Amino acid sequence: MHRMNEFATTAFLRLLPGRLLPGRTGVVCLLSGMLCLAAPGQVQQGGKQAADTAEKKRIANEPVPIAPPGIGTAAPVDPKSYKIGSEDVLRIQVWKEPELGGLMTVRPDGIITVDLVGEIQASGLTPDQLTQKLKEEYAKLINNPIVIVSVHQVRSKKYYLSGGLMRNGEVPLVVPTTVMEALSIAGGFTEFANKKKVVILRGDKRYFFNYNEVAKGKKLEQNIYLENGDFIIVN
Repeated sequence: MHRMNEFATTAFLRLLPGRLLPGRTGVVCLLSGMLCLAAPGQVQQGGKQAADTAEKKRIANEPVPIAPPGIGTAAPVDPKSYKIGSEDVLRIQVWKEPELGGLMTVRPDGIITVDLVGEIQASGLTPDQLTQKLKEEYAKLINNPIVIVSVHQVRSKKYYLSGGLMRNGEVPLVVPTTVMEALSIAGGFTEFANKKKVVILRGDKRYFFNYNEVAKGKKLEQNIYLENGDFIIVN
């Protein structure tokens, strides 16, 4: 059957006028008539390729979903100012030496254990400072090491939400955060919450925050920055 199709196609092409050029209507019509001479498998394959191409274009044009914080992404900390603390999860990368890097948690004593280097004090350093420290250590073993240290997850600094808020519980203190910003992160107040007397507990100290006043631009000194371990309580 395939040989018959080839013979018929060759004979048909010999009948085409030499003066007809590609793109002319005559050739389009004549070539469209040749579809019946093609093997069924060729038509099916062409249709499948067209469908695959269309599907690839559809996927390429779809918006890329954004991963939630802490899932495959670094925490949004400033590598020049953020101080690493105990329980923080760090990602260490050494260029062309993937076996030397990975995720590691800072121990309660502030130490991390790094392959080939050993124990390094991480707590109290910024990611940039730790990067420089590791670079100096790896330079003893590797020529011109390129090291990157990032905070994968903040666990050492946190504040707590309690009471008449849409969200209660522990919240990582990743970046400098005011009381107003924390209340927004909590999703706002519940229906019968007392917005005029929000309490911030800091050790043995108490600070009071009147949401209605601050929202109107009054007594803005109440809108303090939170510190590690603060409790925000709404009655």
